[in-house]
Amino acid sequence: MAGLPQEKHPDVLVGLDTSDDAGVIRLSPELALIQTLDFFTPIVDNPYDFGRIAAANALSDVYAMGGVPLTAMNILCFPIKELPGEVLADILRGGADQLKLAGVHLAGGHSVDDPEPKFGLSVTGTVHPDRITTNAGARPGDILVLTKPLGTGILMTAAKFDKLDSATMQVAVESMATLNAAAAEAMREVGIAAATDITGFGLLGHLSHIARQSGVRLRLENDAIPMLPRACELASAGFTTGGGVSNAEYLAELVTFDSSVPKDQREVFFDPQTSGGLCIAVAPAKLAALLAALQKRGVPTRAVIGRVEAGEPQIIVE
Repeated sequence: MAGLPQEKHPDVLVGLDTSDDAGVIRLSPELALIQTLDFFTPIVDNPYDFGRIAAANALSDVYAMGGVPLTAMNILCFPIKELPGEVLADILRGGADQLKLAGVHLAGGHSVDDPEPKFGLSVTGTVHPDRITTNAGARPGDILVLTKPLGTGILMTAAKFDKLDSATMQVAVESMATLNAAAAEAMREVGIAAATDITGFGLLGHLSHIARQSGVRLRLENDAIPMLPRACELASAGFTTGGGVSNAEYLAELVTFDSSVPKDQREVFFDPQTSGGLCIAVAPAKLAALLAALQKRGVPTRAVIGRVEAGEPQIIVE
C-alpha cells in the first residue's frame, strides 16, 4: 500500500497516515463525521453471538475516536445454498440487537453469495472536531488504562480444537460482545486526548501506533495487564495464532521485555483480539475522575497498566 497515493484535504482530520481506528472529516467548526468498516469470518459457533460480536467490534472504532455512533450498514457474505436460512437470520438478528442496545440505526447493507460466511458493518458517527481521541494525542506523564481483559484469539483457537470449557467460552463471548459505549462515555466526560481499541494487532500492536504517532515511549507493568481465564495456560499449550506470530515479528524492534516476563504472557500481549477494550491515555490529574466515571457506568475492567514517557517510540514491558 506504500505506493498508493494518499489524498490530503484540510477537512480530513484523521486519515490513513496515523493508523487510527477510523477516519474523521470535519463538516463544520462544531461537527465532524467518523467513518469505519469492519467484518470477519465466524469466530464462534453460535450465529447469534457471531452477529453480536461483529457489531460490537465495528462500533468500537467509533467509540475509540471519542465519538457517538449514529447509523450502520450490514456487510454480509453467506453461502445461501449450503447453510440454512435460520443461520443467516440469527447472525443478522444478533447484529441488529447489538445496534439497538447501542442506540444506532440500521440504515441498510449489502450481501453477497459466498462460500465462506463473513459479517460486519460500516458505521458512521459524530464527534466535535476538538475532542477527537487519536493515536497521536498521548503525552509524557499520561497513564494507560485498559477496559477489557486480553486473550480472545488464544481462547477461540483452543475452542476450534474442542479444548475450551463452556464456562470460559461464555466469559470470552460476553467480553467480546460487550459494547465499549460506557468506556467511551467516560472518556468524553473526563476529556481524553488519546485512545485506541484493542483488536487485530493485539495490545502491543495497537499501543505501538500510539508510541509512533505520539512520539513517546510506553512502559507497561506486566502483572497489571488483565487477561481472560486460562489465556496463559492455553498459550503455554500452543493455542496461539498466526496473527500473534505476525504481530511479534512486526514489533520485534519496538518492544522490549524484562527477563521476568513469562513467555506465555508475552504471547497474550501479542494475541490478536476481537472486539477488545479501549486503552486510554489519561493525564495524571484526570486519572481518578476517569476511573470513577468508568466505575459509575459499570465498566468492570479498569486496569492501570502503564505510563507514557518521553523518549524515542518504544514499548517496555517489565
